[in-house]
Amino acid sequence: MMEKIECKNLHKEFKGDGTSTVALNNINLSFQKGEFTAIIGPSGSGKSTLLSLIGTLDKPSNGTLTYDREEILKKGKNKIADFRFKEIGFIFQQFHLLPTLTALENVLTPLFARKVPYTKIERAKEVLKQVGLTDKLDSLPSQLSGGQQQRVAIARAIVHKPSWLLADEPTGNLDTETGERIYELLKELNELEGCGVLFVTHDPVLAAKASRIITMKDGVVLSDKEGVSS
Repeated sequence: MMEKIECKNLHKEFKGDGTSTVALNNINLSFQKGEFTAIIGPSGSGKSTLLSLIGTLDKPSNGTLTYDREEILKKGKNKIADFRFKEIGFIFQQFHLLPTLTALENVLTPLFARKVPYTKIERAKEVLKQVGLTDKLDSLPSQLSGGQQQRVAIARAIVHKPSWLLADEPTGNLDTETGERIYELLKELNELEGCGVLFVTHDPVLAAKASRIITMKDGVVLSDKEGVSS
């Protein structure tokens, strides 16, 4: 299990049509497994880009990303993908559930064709129970509310027991009350599973409940401080 993430001079620049846009400008941050970190800032501040790089979905233009001092992005595509599967769980604002699969089948998808040291179906049922959906195993996404669909997405993200849970605006499409319940569920999973959580949000009220709050603007870190739950 990976215990620490370090971003050193992490820089990301997008180029096209003769122009270039700096999304991240020499970011230096570190994260410890077990932390619950909120990343806030206006649109275009670099929050999602940072999360994408940390999750190995993209590579930086410059700088290094290390997990326990190992530069993961220097490995080949297959090894990066294997690392991502073992260590990282993703939750997105758009739930990305497969519409023709049941809740149970959606949660099972990360485990298909993978050898894991536990019974796949029992593990999927276990995490659906954790998120309060024991009675929705056979329901299709179209039969679930937005909050229920997001809980299925969360169960899918943790079914393989990742070290890190990366959430990009997971409450953005939900009403305030449901969004707060999803946030509390993430905190509960953080405490029970021991995984590190990096949570991108525009909502300062939700961010204030985190143990650590990172504020970004124009690709740089403006502040990095403890939250109320630290």
